[in-house]
Amino acid sequence: MLKAGILGLPNVGKSTLFNAVTRSRKAAAANYPFCTIEPNVGGVNIPDPRLEALAPIAKTSTLIPTAIEFVDIAGLVKGASKGEGLGNKFLSHVREVDALIHVVRCFEDPNVVHVTGSIDPIRDIEIVTTELVLADLEAVHRKKEKISKDFKHGDKHAIIETELLIKLEAHLNTGKPANTLALSKEERTLAKTFFLLTTKPIIYAANVQDADLARAGEHPAVAKVGEYARTHHDCGTIVISAQIESDLVDLSAAERQEYLKELGVQESGVEALLRAAYQVLGLRTFFTFNEKEVRAWTIHAGDTAPKAAGAIHTDFEKGFIKADMIFWQDLVRCGSVAAARDRGCYKSEGREYVVRDGDVLLFKFNVT
Repeated sequence: MLKAGILGLPNVGKSTLFNAVTRSRKAAAANYPFCTIEPNVGGVNIPDPRLEALAPIAKTSTLIPTAIEFVDIAGLVKGASKGEGLGNKFLSHVREVDALIHVVRCFEDPNVVHVTGSIDPIRDIEIVTTELVLADLEAVHRKKEKISKDFKHGDKHAIIETELLIKLEAHLNTGKPANTLALSKEERTLAKTFFLLTTKPIIYAANVQDADLARAGEHPAVAKVGEYARTHHDCGTIVISAQIESDLVDLSAAERQEYLKELGVQESGVEALLRAAYQVLGLRTFFTFNEKEVRAWTIHAGDTAPKAAGAIHTDFEKGFIKADMIFWQDLVRCGSVAAARDRGCYKSEGREYVVRDGDVLLFKFNVT
């Protein structure tokens, strides 16, 4: 299961958001820095209304969604790359996740201590970004030193690695994260082997007070975060009220919807965050169904039919013959597989077929 790490400065609402996302009370949320030391971990199902739409066709009420693991990481402070605060422990936890959700405090509350003494979302973002960049610079230096002998002896792979490391070093020295550096496909693949913190995809979560949620689009701090995310990281921003999301944890689905309606909000920020995390991880969903269940499966964007088959079982990929395919909306419109066949919507695809988000698949395979 892929992991998304929730990070940010202390007391910005990370643990409160983690509890809301995982619908649990696993993470302590208290008004002092470093309330979280060891990371909390929880698996989260991704809401997908397409499952409910397919259920009547499969004639089953058993729906199995996809999932992501969320990690609540201890708060970072200035100097973390040099061991300040929880320093190296914090950075090791960041290194273990696949994507980052950076919670940024956009609310004033005299009862909740701010580690720097005032609310300034851009300053807070830059503190975290700088520490990650500094840690990456140290990692680049260590890698260059490690392969220096091979480079001097003319080893081809060491030469290619060193050239990329020099390019990354120059970029990081400007204070910019590695994921904003334009690289070729081959360079991106090689860069992943360096395990740099700032190559990870990121989403910003602007945490506002409950009273500001309905009109968050007019909130000046939220606007600053959104603009900064677009121009400096080319990524998205989700607006949340971690406290509201925490209040929703113990409510039923109907009660949550009614509560949000009273606040003038269409959907939970957590639901938007889950979808955004799924997308930023480069994940896509396909479906299978039988008389027992309708199930969503996770693959990466660009995966072919055999690779998707392997998500179910390695034997499916090894013995792949073909995939019978229909897009979920076509199946819902037709009402049955038989009707979809009659209308020419049900097709067979081979090994080169790139699975789309929303495909319903039936795999044919043979393992001798």
